[in-house]
Amino acid sequence: MSTTEQRVAVVTGAARGIGAATAVRLAREGRAVAVLDLDESACKDTVEQITAAGGRAVAIGADVSDEAQVEAAVARVERELGAPTILVNNAGVLRDNLLFKMSANDWDTVLNVHLRGAFLMARAVQKHMVDAGFGRIVNLSSSSALGNRGQINYSAAKAGMQGLTKTLAIELGKFGVTANAVAPGFIATDMTAATAERVGMGFEDFQKAAASQIPVQRVGTPADVANAIAFFTGEAAGFVSGQVMYVAGGPLN
Repeated sequence: MSTTEQRVAVVTGAARGIGAATAVRLAREGRAVAVLDLDESACKDTVEQITAAGGRAVAIGADVSDEAQVEAAVARVERELGAPTILVNNAGVLRDNLLFKMSANDWDTVLNVHLRGAFLMARAVQKHMVDAGFGRIVNLSSSSALGNRGQINYSAAKAGMQGLTKTLAIELGKFGVTANAVAPGFIATDMTAATAERVGMGFEDFQKAAASQIPVQRVGTPADVANAIAFFTGEAAGFVSGQVMYVAGGPLN
């Protein structure tokens, strides 16, 4: 694929975990990748991993919940890599607590990063997809969308991501743009390590307990999720849109 034909992808929350694995995976697919996170310097390792393998990548710092920063970030992607036609909305935060303990600020923070951020990013990038007659949007949902104790904000945000995805698929399909969601189950990341700490368990024990409840008898890795995302962003997935894929090691009750 020549540089002029190379698809440009934007992956948010790509400094570490699922986002970093996705950025690297998409680069292996021949994509130029904008590695976007709140702290630009934190994206250095992901970018270096891509460029060391011969890929093209740029680190971009932006708060996805800030409209002006999103617009500036997408404009920079266009200048430095080309018009983006692949978007992975992965940026997210946790502010776990039970309902009676949860502050309005913790609710707003989680909803703003996940849902407002995905909306702003999709709105900013869709114009390039429509112009190209090709686009792929993948939103990160979660098995927590089905409900999870202590995560009323996160569960609401991740359920909202599914509704957002299906509506994007309906609105943008006629322009050659697909929208799908990936909903991970238990994935070993910094986020799940933080959850283990919150509930007072060591991370290894936390993973073992989770694995015992998963049909494949292991927890997931960021690469497992990145592989699913790569499928949705591919040329061959043009007739798959508005879907939610649970990457959870088995069916969920």
